[in-house]
Amino acid sequence: MEETIRSMAYQAKVASRRLAAAGTAQKNLALERLCDQLVADKAHIQAENGRDVEAARKNGLSPAMVDRLTLSDKVMHAMIQGVREVMQLPDPVGSIRDMVLRPSGIQVGRMRIPLGVIAMIYESRPNVTVDAAALCLKAGNAVILRGGSEAFYSNRVLAETIQKALNDAGLPEEAVQVLPMTDREALPFLLQQEESIDLVIPRGGEGLIRFVTENSRIPVLKHYKGVCHIFVDADADFGKALPILLNAKCQRPGVCNALETLLVHEKVAAEFLPLAARALTEAGVRLRGCPRTCALVEAEAATEADWPAEYLDLILAVKVVDSLDAAMAHISQYNSGHTESIITENWGRALRFIREVDASAVMVNASTRFNDGGELGLGAEIGISTSKLHAYGPMGLVELTTEKFVVFGDGQVRA
Repeated sequence: MEETIRSMAYQAKVASRRLAAAGTAQKNLALERLCDQLVADKAHIQAENGRDVEAARKNGLSPAMVDRLTLSDKVMHAMIQGVREVMQLPDPVGSIRDMVLRPSGIQVGRMRIPLGVIAMIYESRPNVTVDAAALCLKAGNAVILRGGSEAFYSNRVLAETIQKALNDAGLPEEAVQVLPMTDREALPFLLQQEESIDLVIPRGGEGLIRFVTENSRIPVLKHYKGVCHIFVDADADFGKALPILLNAKCQRPGVCNALETLLVHEKVAAEFLPLAARALTEAGVRLRGCPRTCALVEAEAATEADWPAEYLDLILAVKVVDSLDAAMAHISQYNSGHTESIITENWGRALRFIREVDASAVMVNASTRFNDGGELGLGAEIGISTSKLHAYGPMGLVELTTEKFVVFGDGQVRA
């Protein structure tokens, strides 16, 4: 097993050099061939996926987990459309910016280049295999994929399909590889291949991400969880606040950019909270409130454990605060660096909020659900990073590259 992983990592490193030299046309050709191959292999892919789904049901996985695992016709269509969208995105590799003429006569700029080899570690959804491969390929990176054991057959057949497309386009098959084993011991060994792998991106629950971070010798881009807040300011427009609140909490409560804590300014709490509580309760949300919240609306008493909680469910922590400063202090103490939003008509307080609150996305009068690569104009994303090195927020094509300095001279030597 160890020799297999070491060999895969080395082969990916070699393949990454060929990918880095590939032009946009060749990379797009590989993506076009991938779309064609997904159509051609659809029956075989769904048959292999059926083995995983059947095993998941026998092992008692929840209906929601089985649904995430299933490569239905709808999911297959969405995967193909996702690859086509990546084809249409501008290729960042090779672009040069900020050319400056220095006093010495040299011209200095920055060129965008691939990261090299990425290890992508994720759970459940096998469509992530295709999404990650397409993004890494367009950005010029080789990728080693390690999905969850529950999707083993699905990921294996998808890797075969991707490799056929690479071969058809004249690119190395080793540019996209899936670990061929489910042993738990494989993951720590993969995380030790720092000579061949440049970056690890874990995508899944907090437990998986902490395990990867604690065991990796390779830089890790991560977010542990999404504890997102909305602060309803004293100058909030309730007509905006209520729809935003319901969207952020209820549209998809099980995702990382869903609202988990509502903060309300004391000057509007007596008027706003009953309206909000009624709308949220009708939507099936259970409230857990501070003492001042519980005095105004029916809610369970919140404990200290509720403020840093990521519920991923129709549960919302609610707190009345004295001021904008108190709201920002609460966010600073409990947030996860994911997404924060203020609802206000006061431009000065809005500017303070976006300047002083530390998160990968900070919003004014908008739902936290907008922190998504597609919604923010990236076209597609491989995940959301709450690290600050080297990416912060949704990771699209540009975030899967880095920059190097380039220098153009005409015989200059340093004095």
